[in-house]
This record gives sequence, C-alpha cells and structure tokens, in this order.
Amino acid sequence: MYDPTVFDNLKVAFENELYDLDNLEEEITIVSRTDTLEMSIMAKEFRLGFQLSDEHAVTAEVCLYASLQDLASEILEEPNSNPSCTLRLFFYVDIDRNKVEAQCSKIEKGLGDIWTQQNPPKQTLQYQYGREKTIHNTIEINFNRKINENQMEDIPNLIEHMLHSLEMLTDMYKEAL
Repeated sequence: MYDPTVFDNLKVAFENELYDLDNLEEEITIVSRTDTLEMSIMAKEFRLGFQLSDEHAVTAEVCLYASLQDLASEILEEPNSNPSCTLRLFFYVDIDRNKVEAQCSKIEKGLGDIWTQQNPPKQTLQYQYGREKTIHNTIEINFNRKINENQMEDIPNLIEHMLHSLEMLTDMYKEAL
C-alpha cells in the first residue's frame, strides 16, 4: 500500500488551507499551481501562488521542495533520519525604478517585522527592456530548518503571516503609484 511522504502530506495541508481561503472564504485567488517531479535529480517541488481577492498587484507563493536524499531516507526508513522538506515563501511585486533603495529597504523592514527571523528576506530585482519605469522584485523568505509533519499545525498561522505580508506589500505598492 502507498504510504504518502512528509512532502505529500504537507502539500495536501497547504492545498486544503489555501483552497479553502479561495473557494470558501473568498479571501484570496489562486493564480498558479505547479507540482513537479524533476527526473534529472529525482526531486519533488510544489508551488502554489495566490493573490488577495480584491488586489492583484502582489502575488505570494508557497514552495515545498524534497530532494532525492529527503525522499530516499524516508521511503527506505533509514535509521536516525528525520523525514522533512524545505519550505520557501515568495512574494512578487513591481517597484518604481526611481525609488528602488527606499522601497527595498521598506520591504525588508516590513517583512522583517512580520516574520521576525534571523535571515532577512532576499530581494532579487530585474527589469524588462522597454519597461524602464518598473522593476520586478522577487522576495524570498527562507527558513533555517526543514519542516515535517510536526509543523502541520503551524500552517494556518504561516498563511496568516503571508496574508499580512500581501497586505503590507499591496499598501506599499499603492503608496508608490
């Protein structure tokens, strides 16, 4: 009989919470979903992107990742292994090219206040030729540890933090207009 991995169980838990917020609460809108098995390295990745229902300037995305080592140690029930996977969060927003330093600094402080963790959010900026007025900011939040089913009860709180982050980034976006 098939026994789902930690990755599979966490994926379903995130899907349940987020799709309920989309379909039942109508608080968010799911805008993307990717469920990948990377055959070249035998890794699994799941991404689910969403926006606030009434605001589409900022997108949030949950990313779960399980490497071959993560999956194999669990499936083979290796002694002293701790089945887990990596969780990363992403936020995508356009910022004013003329206010990059101020806006990136404000984003770092705002998200730092919400997430209160050791690592500051990583911001990667890029722009498209011909769209010189705006720069696309990809904001990544990493955690210093892997997660497993012991953190299942933290998922609603984590999603609440993501919603708060979306609201803060949306407000910042509107102020910059």
